[in-house]
Amino acid sequence: MEMRLKETIFVKNSDLKKVFLFSLVITTFCSCGKIDLFEKQSRIPAQNWFYNNVPEFTFQINDTASLYNIYVVLRHTDLYNYNNVWLRIGSKAPGDSMTYQNLNIRLSTGTSWKGTGMDDIYEIRELISPGPVSFNKPGDYTFNIAQIMRENPLKYILNVGLRVEKIPN
Repeated sequence: MEMRLKETIFVKNSDLKKVFLFSLVITTFCSCGKIDLFEKQSRIPAQNWFYNNVPEFTFQINDTASLYNIYVVLRHTDLYNYNNVWLRIGSKAPGDSMTYQNLNIRLSTGTSWKGTGMDDIYEIRELISPGPVSFNKPGDYTFNIAQIMRENPLKYILNVGLRVEKIPN
């Protein structure tokens, strides 16, 4: 009797494991849809961001009917000396010339760093426009990001990047 009970429990556990494994596989394959996203970061050598180091990012837009969020991604250490960073962001549409905007990104509330942190490294993603934007022409778009703080080099900046994500309809 005891042996049969153990066999029944073993069969039930085995069936439960199969159902769990099957569910995991199905979930994994169903969630692997295409994500319309561009993200690239540029490493700042020796954590010293000089004025003449202006990372450039180029991505292609084919869907001009959709809206997009555009973020600056900045990674710094907790040794960074300021609560903010001033950036000059250039953008160029296909066939156009580069246009620029200055952006002040708050990195700290005064008592703690904003964004996500791990140990002594913090990353922040900040929208570069007040809302979603549309790209009117298909083709390659280029953005560049320069630091325009009074300090040169700007110390303790690890990476700077751009993230462009399509807003689902």
